[in-house]
Amino acid sequence: MAEELNIPNSSDRSIIYKALLPQIEALIADESDLTANLANITAALKEAFGFFWVGFYSVKAGQLVLGPFQGPIACTRIPFHKGVCGAAYRTAKVIIVPNVDEFPGHIACSSASKSEIVLPVLNHNGTVAMVLDIDSDQLEDFSETDEVWLQKIIRLIEYKL
Repeated sequence: MAEELNIPNSSDRSIIYKALLPQIEALIADESDLTANLANITAALKEAFGFFWVGFYSVKAGQLVLGPFQGPIACTRIPFHKGVCGAAYRTAKVIIVPNVDEFPGHIACSSASKSEIVLPVLNHNGTVAMVLDIDSDQLEDFSETDEVWLQKIIRLIEYKL
C-alpha cells in the first residue's frame, strides 16, 4: 500500500471511518511487527481525524506502559487503578468520557485534553493486552460512531496478539 491515505472530505465520521478501515487493513496486512502496525494505526487515525492525541498503552509489569502514539508527549506509565485507561483495562470495556474534568481519577497528561475514548485490545486469551487511548481538545467529541468503528480497527490487530 502507498504511504498515503485517501481521506474523504466530510464532517461525517462514519464516512471517514468507512474509507479508512480498508486502508488500515491493507497497511497492516502483510506486516508482522506489532509496533510498526500500532504506529501506523495511530498515524492514520491522527491524520484522518486530527485528534489531539492517539496512542496505545501495553500491559507490562502490572501497569500500562506507553507505546506507539501521535501527539504531544504523554504519561509513560499508568497504574491499572488510575485514569480512564486504567478503568478500560479493569472493566475490559470501551469508555467514552465527554468531559475529562468530570471523570473521577482522570490523569491529566495534558491540560488541553477535554474528552477521551479508550478501547481495550484483547489478546487470544481474551484478556486485555493493551488499550487504545484517543484524546480530543474538544468537549463531547466522541460518540457511539467512534466506538463502533474503532472497535473494527482494534479487531484488525487483536488476532495478531
